[in-house]
Amino acid sequence: MPKKKNSTPLRVNILFFTVFVLFSLLVLRLGIVQIVHGEDYKREINRKEDVTVNNPVPRGKMLDRNYKVIVDNKPLNAITYTNEGATQEEMLKVAARLAQIIDQKTDKVRERDKKDFWIIKYPDEAKKLISEEELELYSKKKTGNKDLYKLQLKRITDNHLKQLSQQDIEELAIFRIMNSGYKFTPQIIKNEGVTLEEFAIVNENLDKLPGVNATMDWDRQYMFEDTFRPVLGRITTSSEGLPAERIDYFMSRGYNRNDRVGKSNLELEYEDVLQGKKEKVVNVTDKAGELLEKELVSEGSRGKDLILSIDMDLQIAVEKIIEKELWAAKSSPGTGLLDRAYVVLMDPNTGEVLAMAGKRIVRDQETNKLYLEDDALGNILNTFNVGSVVKGATVLTGYKTGAINSYTRFDDRALDIKGTPIKKSYSYLGVLNDIQALKVSSNVYMFHTAIKIGKGVYRYQQPLNLNSNVWDTIRSSFASFGLGVRTGIDLPNEQTGAKGVNYPVGKVLDLVIGQYDTYSNMQLAQYISTIANNGYRMQPRLVKEIREPATNTEELGQVYTSFPPNVLNEIGMDQQWLDRVHSGFEKVMQEPGGTAYRYFGNAPYSPAGKTGTAEAFYDGPLRKKGDPMMDTMNLSLVGYAPSRKPEIAMAVMVPWAYQGSVDHGANKKIGRAVMDTYFNLKNQTTETEEDEQEVSE
Repeated sequence: MPKKKNSTPLRVNILFFTVFVLFSLLVLRLGIVQIVHGEDYKREINRKEDVTVNNPVPRGKMLDRNYKVIVDNKPLNAITYTNEGATQEEMLKVAARLAQIIDQKTDKVRERDKKDFWIIKYPDEAKKLISEEELELYSKKKTGNKDLYKLQLKRITDNHLKQLSQQDIEELAIFRIMNSGYKFTPQIIKNEGVTLEEFAIVNENLDKLPGVNATMDWDRQYMFEDTFRPVLGRITTSSEGLPAERIDYFMSRGYNRNDRVGKSNLELEYEDVLQGKKEKVVNVTDKAGELLEKELVSEGSRGKDLILSIDMDLQIAVEKIIEKELWAAKSSPGTGLLDRAYVVLMDPNTGEVLAMAGKRIVRDQETNKLYLEDDALGNILNTFNVGSVVKGATVLTGYKTGAINSYTRFDDRALDIKGTPIKKSYSYLGVLNDIQALKVSSNVYMFHTAIKIGKGVYRYQQPLNLNSNVWDTIRSSFASFGLGVRTGIDLPNEQTGAKGVNYPVGKVLDLVIGQYDTYSNMQLAQYISTIANNGYRMQPRLVKEIREPATNTEELGQVYTSFPPNVLNEIGMDQQWLDRVHSGFEKVMQEPGGTAYRYFGNAPYSPAGKTGTAEAFYDGPLRKKGDPMMDTMNLSLVGYAPSRKPEIAMAVMVPWAYQGSVDHGANKKIGRAVMDTYFNLKNQTTETEEDEQEVSE
C-alpha cells in the first residue's frame, strides 16, 4: 500500500510566508508614519492653542465746558475669579473656601440655582428621588439623563432646600458667578463693600484659591451727585453684563458677556469712545487645555473723555430756579395738575446746549409727601401744545409764501366761521401789522395769515375754502425751524411730537397759534435759535469734543475729535423779514404793552422773545385710562439776548400750568431768573479772568 504524502510542511510554509508579508507591511507602515508623517504627528502631540482674552479698562470721564469733572471712575477693591481650566468640582472647592473668607450677597440666587446646588451637595439623597422603575427604564435607554434630572428637580421640596445653610447659599452665589463666564475671562465675584480685611485675607491665601485674585476695579462716580445724572446715562453692572437685545452687536466688537456698557443716554450714545482700548492677553494652552503661559499682546488704555457743552454752574443754578418757581406756582389756585417745568439754554450760533434742566413733582407712595425729581430728559421725550411762541414761524411762513408783507394789516375782530366756534384773540387789539401782532400776541392776525397761505377768503358765517395742501405748506415751513421734527441732538429716543388730523381744514387756524400739533422744549430752543441767528437751524449738541485720556490725571488729553457747528438747513428767509420778527420779539419784552414787558422791561441785556399760552387737554400721570379729558393751560416762553447780537437762546415750558383764569406766570418768572443768572455768571467769569490777568502781569 503506497504511503500518504504529508502536507504539513506546506501549510507551515504558507503560514510563515503570510506572517512575513504582514510583518513587512507593518514595518513599511511604521516607516511611513515615522519618515513621511513623523514631523506632522510630533507637531500634533506638541500642539499649543492660543486663547485671546480682552480685559476691560475703566471708562472715559465726562467734563463740562469749563473742564470740571462731572463723571469719573472711583477705584474699588475687587475679588475676581478666572477659570483657567478648572473642573466643576475644583470650582466648588474654591467657592467653599472663598465663602468662608468674604461676605457674599445672595440676592441673585434663584430657587432653581438652589435645587441644582442641592443635587451637587447631596448626591445620595438626590438619587433616592428616582424610583427603581424609573432607573430600570433608564438602564433600558427608554429615558435619558435629562429626564431623570427633570424628575429630581420636580421632587426637590422646600424641606430639602432648608438643608442648605447660609454658608452654603453664599458658596452657591460665588460658584454661580464662577461658572457663568468663559474660560480665561475674569469674573467679578465681589466689588462692592470689599473690606480691607477681606481683601488682605484673600491676598494671603491666593495659593489655596486657584483662579482667585484680589485686584482693583472701578465704578462710576458722579461729582455733582444727581445733577444732570439722567442725561449722563447709566452703565450696566458686571452682573448685568451686555444687554440681551444687543448682545450680538457687542460680541462681534470684542466685548465679553460680563462687560459693563452704556445703557442709556450719553453713556450709550458715546459707548464706542468711552469704553477705551482693552488690554489684550493671549493664554497659551496645550492640547489638553492646560495653561502653559500668558502673554501680554497690547496694554489697555482708559476710555476717551467727553467734554460737554454744559456749564455745570449754570445747570445747577437753573435747576434751583425751576425748583423755586415750580413750588411757588404750585401754591396758586387751580394748579392741581401742575407737576413739571423745563428749561433749555443754547448758544444760537453753535447749537451747544449750555443747560438742559427739568423738574417733576412726585408723590412718595409710602409717606404721601411730595418731592422733586430730575426730569431733564423731558425736554426731548415729552411734547406739548406750546401756544403763541410759534407765531414768529407763522409770520415768516406768511412772508415766504407771499401771504403777507410789511404793509399787511388785519383787523383783530373775532372770526365767525360757519361750523366753527368763534376764533378770536384774548381781547380786541385793533388793526395790526406783523410787528404789532407779535408784540401783543394777536391770534386773529395769525388766522388771517393762515387763510391767505391756504388761498382762502374769510367771509362772515361762511365756511373756509382752503387748499388742502395748506397743512403741508405750514408744517414744512415749521419743520425748517425745528418744530415737529427731530432736532438732531446727540441723545437717543428723541420724540418729534404728535400731529393733528388734517380735517376739518379750519383746524389749521389752531396750528398757526401753537394749539394743534405738539412740540418738545428742545424743538422750541432750536426754533428760537434759528430766528436769533438769522435763519440757520443748528444741530443742538451736548458733547463739544472728545479727548484722549491724559496720563496725568490733573491734565487734559489731546483732542481726538471736535464737533464744529452743524447747520442742518437754512430757512430761506429774506433778512428784512427776519428783522421785522426781531423787532416784534424785542417789543414783546422791551416795550410797554408787550406780553412779557412786565417781567423783562428793565432787563439790562436787551432781551427779545415770545410768550405762549395754549388751551390744552391734560394727559399726564393723574389721568387714568377711560377718564374724561380735562382742560388745562400750558405756558411757554422763548427768547434770546442781546437782541441784536444774540449769544444765548432760551426755551421754557410749563405744561398743565393751571385750570381756570388765574395765570401765575411761572414761564415768565423762570425765564427772567434764568436769563439774569446766565449774564451774572458770565460777568463773574469775565471779572475773574481780568483779575487773573492782572495778577499774571
